[in-house]
Amino acid sequence: MQLLDLLAPARVVAGAKAPGKKRLLETLALLLAEGDPDCERLVFDSLCQRERLGSTALGHGVAIPHGRSPGLVAATGAFVRLAEAVDFGAPDGQPVDLLFALAVPEHFTQQHLVLLGQLAEMLGDAAFRQRLREAADSAAVYRLLAAWRPGQAAS
Repeated sequence: MQLLDLLAPARVVAGAKAPGKKRLLETLALLLAEGDPDCERLVFDSLCQRERLGSTALGHGVAIPHGRSPGLVAATGAFVRLAEAVDFGAPDGQPVDLLFALAVPEHFTQQHLVLLGQLAEMLGDAAFRQRLREAADSAAVYRLLAAWRPGQAAS
């Protein structure tokens, strides 16, 4: 399973606004649930539960909120670039403006770890982060994400 398998253009948002971490997690849950209120609650709860264990912020303005839930039947991803960064408890103290969120079924243990590793590789690339930040709109962000492949440094 590749990251692009989890992502649809409708779940990529550039210029989103959120006053804080909780609202941001609500926005991500809404995107991940694709309009299903029951799923939205499951996803929000799983994201919050994971954040209580420790922040999913990696530093450099990046976070990878993720959660597993027995109520989910398929893995889903969403990407948000914030208009204004928010405090996410990052280890480097920097606020977060780039977030790739994952919601996966409870049994996706190994796949979940592989996806998180791919995300860490992708968002750990300073040049790629810069391109995401400079992309004109959601469609341009989606194209960048869709073109990325594991093992390739952005150029």
